[in-house]
Amino acid sequence: MKSRKKIIPYNPELKQMARQLRNKGTLGEVMLWRRLKRSQFMGYDFHRQKPLLSFIVDFYCPRLNLAIEVDGNSHVRTDVSAKDFDKQVALENYGMNVLRFTEKQVRFKMDDVLHSIELYVRNYEENASV
Repeated sequence: MKSRKKIIPYNPELKQMARQLRNKGTLGEVMLWRRLKRSQFMGYDFHRQKPLLSFIVDFYCPRLNLAIEVDGNSHVRTDVSAKDFDKQVALENYGMNVLRFTEKQVRFKMDDVLHSIELYVRNYEENASV
């Protein structure tokens, strides 16, 4: 019997903000999206700027239960990094996994970023088949 996908609740007020964020992504987000969209990354479907719980994550793959965050320069500020921490804890408490990359990593070390995501996927697939 195939397991049903877990539906993750979200604040509907975030839908409009998510649309706006999709239209004004950072260069790193746009570059990574080009590699993830249309199920071209290992056959998995990713969503961009996806509302989950009371947050918006940069990328989300429901089959992998994976959120990917690309942190720009503002994320080094104490108030922003505290919000990032709270967001990650809430998502992980809900059973999701979170991978974080800096804007600089995505822009200048894309192969390393994609390799990290691939390692996550391979580990997920191995554990799912057990």
